[in-house]
Amino acid sequence: MDWYDTYQNTKINYYVVDLSMILAPLLYFYVRSVTCSAFKITRKHSVHFIPWLIFLFIKILILFSDASSPDFDSVQNGEMVINFQWKYLDPIVYLFSMLQMIVYLALTFQLFYAYRQKIKDFFSNTYSVELNWLRNFLYIYAFLFLFNSVQTIVNELIVDLKWTQEWWYHFFSAILIIYIGVKGYFTPVGNLKALGFEYLDFGFSQKKEDTTKHTIAVNKKEELSPKLVKTKEFLSSYMQNEKPYLDPDMTLVTLAKQLDVSREELSEVINKGFRLKFNDFINGYRIEAIKQMLSENKQAELSLTGIAYECGFNSKATFNRVFKKMTRLSPSDFINTLK
Repeated sequence: MDWYDTYQNTKINYYVVDLSMILAPLLYFYVRSVTCSAFKITRKHSVHFIPWLIFLFIKILILFSDASSPDFDSVQNGEMVINFQWKYLDPIVYLFSMLQMIVYLALTFQLFYAYRQKIKDFFSNTYSVELNWLRNFLYIYAFLFLFNSVQTIVNELIVDLKWTQEWWYHFFSAILIIYIGVKGYFTPVGNLKALGFEYLDFGFSQKKEDTTKHTIAVNKKEELSPKLVKTKEFLSSYMQNEKPYLDPDMTLVTLAKQLDVSREELSEVINKGFRLKFNDFINGYRIEAIKQMLSENKQAELSLTGIAYECGFNSKATFNRVFKKMTRLSPSDFINTLK
């Protein structure tokens, strides 16, 4: 925009502060806030922003130092900016922020995929809570970060890039910010509030008491207690007679209320007694119901998607993925085997 040529004594370099060092932790906290609706940034999280606060303090010192120079009003950049900030501070800040972003991106991806695994313990249909838009955002953001890093290296070590060449990164970043803002604003997270999800600083877990039980259920092949044996038998009978799996919104909490047992007890019975996650447990019944309908030639009356919806699925993509996972065949291939 020719700002620097038009305003020869502008002090814009003193007042524009690089925010990259707070962007990395904010990205991580944003994903935490979306995948755990009860998450709030508290005082203990301020430690993540200490590097940027140090940088801001140094920038203020540079301003006061150069402002004390008698010719400060007639120049664009003072002695401290030219011989200290540009030579030493900016390269250090750039390298630090690049390494910092790599670390926080890794933690953010770990957090997101841990969430994707955990929802299988609570939701029978995970499509509405898989947050694919958030996954897309992380992939695109990681690509833009890599693109900008390469662009900066080229600009510093190979050839000077004009602002007309560099602006594309900012353009696509702006589009990405609009995308994540709109999608994030209109994403309902109320169905996560009742589940008691809690996050560790560098990972994901349930509440402490739930974690222990889940670990026992998955890692140790222990026998069920007499009480849990009865619950397992009651659960099997209830699934066959009442067919709660036909409800596309069925969750672990909902089923536990219907059985009048605690969420923890039901989770332990499914994990330990059936060796399954809640998602696979419910979808197993749905797939069997679909196979029964297909064997009765119901596809002559309903489409495959219609049959899937009748049996409790709420997404065609989820139905196809689960059917192939559990039968090793696509729905159409399964129909051919019946013929």
